[in-house]
Amino acid sequence: MITRYYPKDWKSLQSEAGEILSQCGFNVEVEKTVETVRGNVELDVFAEEIIKGRKYTIACECKYWKSKIPQSIIHGFRTVLNDLGCNKGYIISLEGYQSGAFSAAESTNIELLTWEQFQNQFCASWLENYFSPKLTQQLDPLLGYTEPLVQKWMCQVPDEEIEKIKYLREKYLYFGILIMSFTTYSTYFQKNVFPSLPIAQCEKFTTELKEKLPASILNITGYKEFFDVALEYGKIAISEFQEIKTRNNV
Repeated sequence: MITRYYPKDWKSLQSEAGEILSQCGFNVEVEKTVETVRGNVELDVFAEEIIKGRKYTIACECKYWKSKIPQSIIHGFRTVLNDLGCNKGYIISLEGYQSGAFSAAESTNIELLTWEQFQNQFCASWLENYFSPKLTQQLDPLLGYTEPLVQKWMCQVPDEEIEKIKYLREKYLYFGILIMSFTTYSTYFQKNVFPSLPIAQCEKFTTELKEKLPASILNITGYKEFFDVALEYGKIAISEFQEIKTRNNV
């Protein structure tokens, strides 16, 4: 799942859905007013991407209701999609749908989703287009500091500093190995297969690695939350190495 965050109101549901689509590579507008043959209509989320010159459009209806969505909503949304010529429509409901709603959506370009299902629909694209590239860009220096081949500058500092570097390399070695498995370097060769969360239960990693990582990283179940915590921890690690470089002017 992309995030364990549960929207607190319809505004945040729109915003979160729009952000996910934006990070997947879509051009997104939240609360977009569009003109149809029946008059102006406001779409909760409108997203558009162009792939090899072909335009693909999505419209989302976000329902933060305390009751299940009836079929009348599907009929109205279908009319809007047809008027606009959208390729796909998603209705996102936190409480589910009445049985008639699913019948109304059959043989249409509309999908009826929960918040969790919406995330799952775009999780692979989000990981590939946002999570992995961003994590690679931000934490790339740490991968260099902890890789097996020692960087040249690490041998150009006084002996007491070398001991500090050895300590830091050992301290962050397993974190670096973990992050590498999420980067574009690794996922490229694994065809974008990402480790599952939480890390504590992922069979891909050894017990030794898990014992060397903070609990705050081991037990996270949402990729977005993992990204935030890993980025913060990684930047601290990078700064510790860079302090030694700066101090010794290397």
